[in-house]
Amino acid sequence: MINLSQNQKAIIKVILEFGVVSSSKVHEAILSAGQDISLITTKRILAGLMNQHYLSKEGVGRATVYKISAIGRLFADINAKEYVTIEPDRRYGLASYNFDLFSNIPQDIFNENELKILDEATSVYHKRTADISEVLQKKELERLIIELAWKSSKIEGNTYTLLDTEKLILENKEAEGHSKIETQMILNHKNAFSFIHDNADIFKTLTRENMEELHKILVKDMQVGFGMREKAVGVVGSKYRPLDNAYQINEAVQALSAAIIRTSAPCAKALVALLGISYVQPFEDGNKRTARLMANAVLLAHKHAPLSYRSVDENEYRAAMITFYEINSIIPLKKIFIEQYKFAANNYAVK
Repeated sequence: MINLSQNQKAIIKVILEFGVVSSSKVHEAILSAGQDISLITTKRILAGLMNQHYLSKEGVGRATVYKISAIGRLFADINAKEYVTIEPDRRYGLASYNFDLFSNIPQDIFNENELKILDEATSVYHKRTADISEVLQKKELERLIIELAWKSSKIEGNTYTLLDTEKLILENKEAEGHSKIETQMILNHKNAFSFIHDNADIFKTLTRENMEELHKILVKDMQVGFGMREKAVGVVGSKYRPLDNAYQINEAVQALSAAIIRTSAPCAKALVALLGISYVQPFEDGNKRTARLMANAVLLAHKHAPLSYRSVDENEYRAAMITFYEINSIIPLKKIFIEQYKFAANNYAVK
């Protein structure tokens, strides 16, 4: 991937909004947005984006039109907070599954600077866990599980507080005023993380089998069916509608697994798992929880720091996910992932 200029980002956004568009229409839209750019420069930028595989074109001469490619979607620098303020049915994103998405995820989804940040954080994590005692390791594991169970559940609308979560996990004391489903969600997170922590070797990559096993733990006793879904599901607040065909869902999981294998860095594998499971929505419920725990499973399998998501803003997280559903841009969630990984590497000593 390349570092895009402001003009390149602006042109990609225009093409995302218009779909298929001529160079003159792109130039007109850029001028309307208040940017001073010539038609010649616009055409030169379009050619450059073509060479970098961010765009594709159809037609020749004056009939030439441009459209966004899968790579262009993946690395479109979209302001997720602004994008989700648009009413779902008025957004310019996709409403259906993009069959070209996973096959076009490249080997490297982080740029050099991002990889340097992640590698430095991993080095810090390895130093912090190198000679940790069993007693401290147990305490660190408990702390991570508590904070992960609390925040991951909170993202799903669970109203347990962090203190109530701690009492439930350490003392088995249920908080008053909460449903059995909320309590079970917290406990299932605890059991799911314990499972991936104790069985890290089976999560080098994502398979249908390990994903279904993880999901089963996360939705136990929550009135949710096990196994891949066979009915349609919707996504609250999004125009995106996931696949509703069991055969295609299974193929999508296989394509996701192949994309994870293809990526090089462990953090890239984890991020693709996080995004991919949430996007495919292979289960009738519990998909995003499964995605967060699978990302941690992949990180642990590669001796990297697991995430608690403790400091993430839930609304920012949801906006980033909707932007991926509809635009297919990994940029908003990638920024969140990097910040959460740095936080985890510097605050936990779980190995």
